[in-house]
Amino acid sequence: MKRRDILAAAGRGQAGLALNGRMAAAQADYPSRAVQMVVAFPPGGQADTVARPVSSALERMWRQPVPVVNRGGAGGSIGSASVARAQPDGYTLLMALSSLAMLPEADRINGRPPAYTVDQLAPIALITADPTVLVVKADAPWRTLEDLVADAKRQPGAITYSSAGNYSTLHVAMAMFTGAADIDMLHVPYAGGGPALTALLSGTVQALSSGPGPALSHVREGKLRALAQWGASRAPGFEDVPTFKEKGYQDVEFYIWAGVFAPAGTPAPVQQKLRDSLRQAVQDEQLKTALAAAGSPIDFREGEAFERFFREDSARLVRAVQRIGKVD
Repeated sequence: MKRRDILAAAGRGQAGLALNGRMAAAQADYPSRAVQMVVAFPPGGQADTVARPVSSALERMWRQPVPVVNRGGAGGSIGSASVARAQPDGYTLLMALSSLAMLPEADRINGRPPAYTVDQLAPIALITADPTVLVVKADAPWRTLEDLVADAKRQPGAITYSSAGNYSTLHVAMAMFTGAADIDMLHVPYAGGGPALTALLSGTVQALSSGPGPALSHVREGKLRALAQWGASRAPGFEDVPTFKEKGYQDVEFYIWAGVFAPAGTPAPVQQKLRDSLRQAVQDEQLKTALAAAGSPIDFREGEAFERFFREDSARLVRAVQRIGKVD
């Protein structure tokens, strides 16, 4: 090798070492600036309810801004895709719901290229996992689940329910119930859980499968009535509300969970810092108080435990979407 080639190679090696050194230093200093927490839905839904106290706890810990950025639309696809395509440096995170795995499958069923794929995102930590709750307005004629089912059988397609969008968690939960009960209700999709709840409160629709957090205060205030819940056991705040299993619907069990994801390719040290920080954040008293008040108790899982939970839950939800099939 000629001397100039040796010098050039040495220079490239030194430059590479310098770059690696800068990257290592940047990762060690993470976070050194604001970290965006993207919520793929409008304000007011379950993801937003969890993201805000988590972001506040991280801000107190990191002494860096952690703004919640709501990017709703397409049932959560738009915001999720924006994080999937983001720079994998830990400065853009996603507070995702269980619909994360359903949306790409829904795109495939409907002949559309998926806006993102789940392998473009790295699961960091699960924060909450709550059973959804079937709610109607307090002045609705149905005082029990049996009342609603009987009326839906008398009037096929006449009773309306809202959701956060086609194939969203709230849609899939209701599809599980209506299929098991052999009833036909009219699905009215909205751009997120917040608008779906607003539609019910305003009387635009008549029923909703809601995350327990957003619904709880309205039930306590007497604006909504809870008829049943999708969990294997009764959730905190809804101790007087029967589960679908108690009512004889053994296959109707569903959870709406919220978890933090980063773009795939985010450096391992940054992912570890995020897991460590979130593990500490869920011990924050203000965060625990906020989530308890919202009826969304913490169910923290990280790393391999969250990855396993996500794989198993995703497989079950993809099967549910396949049962729904194409939506016109």
